[in-house]
Amino acid sequence: MAKDKVPSVGVLDKPESLDELLKEDRGDDCLGCRIVGGGAFLGLAAYSYLSGNAQLERQQARILASKSMFGMRSRRFGIATTSLGLAWLGIWRLFL
Repeated sequence: MAKDKVPSVGVLDKPESLDELLKEDRGDDCLGCRIVGGGAFLGLAAYSYLSGNAQLERQQARILASKSMFGMRSRRFGIATTSLGLAWLGIWRLFL
């Protein structure tokens, strides 16, 4: 009776395929959700880049005077990398 519904240990021990789980989960996403989510990430990337560089320019004299090991170049690289990561998430959300 109940024995037919209880899975065996061999079936339970085998992990499910990640690709299959992602394909099953993908169908729950509507177009509007993708557009809003992707647009939010892309907007956040633009805001992060523009505001980060503006703040960096305002603080440039203080940063250079501090003789920090993290100069302007590494800080610009950090802002650009963060913004590119957010932009990639937006593109992934929209299309992939």
